[in-house]
Amino acid sequence: MKLIVGFGNTGHEYDFTRHNMGFLALDFFFKLHDLSWQSSQKFHSIWAKHGNTIFLKPQTFYNEVGLATRECANFFKIDPTSIIAVCDDFNLDFGQLRFRERGSDGGNNGLKSLTNHLHTTDYQRLRIGTGNPELRKKIGDINFVLGRFTETERELLPQILSSSALRLSELISNTSSHP
Repeated sequence: MKLIVGFGNTGHEYDFTRHNMGFLALDFFFKLHDLSWQSSQKFHSIWAKHGNTIFLKPQTFYNEVGLATRECANFFKIDPTSIIAVCDDFNLDFGQLRFRERGSDGGNNGLKSLTNHLHTTDYQRLRIGTGNPELRKKIGDINFVLGRFTETERELLPQILSSSALRLSELISNTSSHP
């Protein structure tokens, strides 16, 4: 069993913000595969099970995604190596995808939360670049990650989300042999 966790913040004020790239990626994947979400108080999340994969959108806010992930992983007895975190990364060029099987949090508070709650860094991550160094320098990191996409970035979103959905499909089929 695999667990794919999209990172984001709850509430409409965070829709189409850089920090919600994980939510956007999973929502796009769901639209392509005609899947639907359900609520779970137990997992502090919106979630769905499809085949041998569980999808999770924690409703704990970005910096506490580890809590919901741990609850779900413990319930379904999912090993951390079978967890895929999908998150934004402002250090990557806008739209660039980077996959790693393990590693550091790179300063990402959601990944820090995941590491703290799982007690390991041995989980997979699909980072989606939101980099825009000029804008980030101008408005600061917090306003940048919580800010909405620029018009140019919005125009690129369908292509980026399509690429992320394809990568998620590959990861789901490629990781089926993991414990």
